[in-house]
Amino acid sequence: MARNQRKAVDAIDMLKQDHGTVQKAFKEFERLAHEDMERCHELVMGVCEELKIHATLEEEIFYPAVYDAIDDEEIMNEAAVEHETALMLIEQLENMPEDDPNYHATFKVLGEYVRHHIREEESEMFPAARKTGLDFAALAARMRERRDELTGETEKAAHPVPGSAARTPQSGESDPALTRRR
Repeated sequence: MARNQRKAVDAIDMLKQDHGTVQKAFKEFERLAHEDMERCHELVMGVCEELKIHATLEEEIFYPAVYDAIDDEEIMNEAAVEHETALMLIEQLENMPEDDPNYHATFKVLGEYVRHHIREEESEMFPAARKTGLDFAALAARMRERRDELTGETEKAAHPVPGSAARTPQSGESDPALTRRR
């Protein structure tokens, strides 16, 4: 995607693009079945990495902003539990040999779980969030920056400047502006 088009995408659109990407990968996995074990493994590991990055963006940036804006604790708590469960399945897949009899079943269950999560976000959370005064363009910019850090695409992430004055909270740190109420 061209750089200027990428900047025009807001946070919800960005998350929906991620959803589309992983849904296509789950469908591709179903077509591959057990035919090409190496390709299946590459696909599984790629989807796991995408989902971990996506979950981090939602948990660190999107969800805290939406949580405060929509004031619907049930939707937000359910999303958090769904993330925890998906991340447990991802960890299992990352530590499971591809010839394990449960490998394909575990990825299939992850796919079903993720599809359910996507349906709920896109039918409940995103429409509720759209009704708020949130600046989705600014959220998207922060999410792109964080994605770049997570994927190592930026020079800053690859070679941090020691003592740099401008810094963003690192994993495990909280951004006071985004601290989620519990």
